[in-house]
Amino acid sequence: MDIPAGATPKLPKTWPGLPLLIDSPGCSPVFTGTTLEVRVPFDDVGVLADASFDGVTAALRVNASVHSPLLCMANVFKVASGTLSLPGKVGK
Repeated sequence: MDIPAGATPKLPKTWPGLPLLIDSPGCSPVFTGTTLEVRVPFDDVGVLADASFDGVTAALRVNASVHSPLLCMANVFKVASGTLSLPGKVGK
């Protein structure tokens, strides 16, 4: 998601400083059976209380200019829920 000019959203400590709501590499996912756990450091995880998510494996294309979309999904291989229904909840 683009960050509009002048906006000040809460960001993870490892955010790479781009005008996108993404996190930098280094957050290692842990797979246990059918469960995926990803820990992202926040000073106040409460800002994510209503966040939902899904697991997606995809190929990303990186454009050279930050003025066009910087990251584009070039291909989606699998969606964990099967429907991209965002069933995941933070802390659950």
